[in-house]
Amino acid sequence: MLGDSRVGSLTSYDSTMGLRGAGVQHQVRKERKWRVIVSSGLMVAAATFITGTSARGEIAGATSLTLFSFRVSTVDAAQLGATWRPGCPVGPNQLRLLTMDYVNFQGESRVGTMVVASKVVGAVVKIFRTLYDHRFPIHSMAPESQFGGHDPLSMAADNTSSFNCRRAVANGPPQWSVHAYGEAIDVNPVQNPYVFDGVAQPAAGASYMSRTDVRPGMAELGGILNNAFASVGWFWGGRWSASPDYQHFSATGG
Repeated sequence: MLGDSRVGSLTSYDSTMGLRGAGVQHQVRKERKWRVIVSSGLMVAAATFITGTSARGEIAGATSLTLFSFRVSTVDAAQLGATWRPGCPVGPNQLRLLTMDYVNFQGESRVGTMVVASKVVGAVVKIFRTLYDHRFPIHSMAPESQFGGHDPLSMAADNTSSFNCRRAVANGPPQWSVHAYGEAIDVNPVQNPYVFDGVAQPAAGASYMSRTDVRPGMAELGGILNNAFASVGWFWGGRWSASPDYQHFSATGG
């Protein structure tokens, strides 16, 4: 069991209404109709997507996507696997498993999962709803427990993920990464590599070290990905001049 995800009554709301659930405020446009599934105190929103214009970093295409949805579940130590151990800065009770839709590089709707801190669930849902609506492509989305807690393996698989109880990859004394708190997300690591001592991590990201040729899935100032995170007050690691971490977004700036 992934936690309490029982589905209750189905209710329809007009697009002029705002929706609140699980600490999330859903602002809706007049062109959009929403359906809401109320589940054990959690409101799960599903929106009909209105096709818009394509921008840099997005997947072009005329097909529409429907029903962005998400589910929030509790997690335990067994589910977290090698990504958690006693002594980590947060416990399983402070984390949640998000199951939500995303768009892949073929422009198709897929379902992914991600473990994040419970206190950032609302912000993360807003971010990924925005990315879905704009068809921003994500290669894959799975918890790092599926990679044995090895971040290099997750990056090499171009996997978008959040929680992993590990130290920061940086010079200086050891310190917890913001990922160890579930308050940071790495998006498309191949298209957005971490450049440490002039070397791209993962290695497949070397062709993306130059940021002038913006291709689908890339982070850029003023782009869909960066703006989605900035809208909830998160910070981009690409701003670090010495060791830019283009895949990295965090709630704390670290």
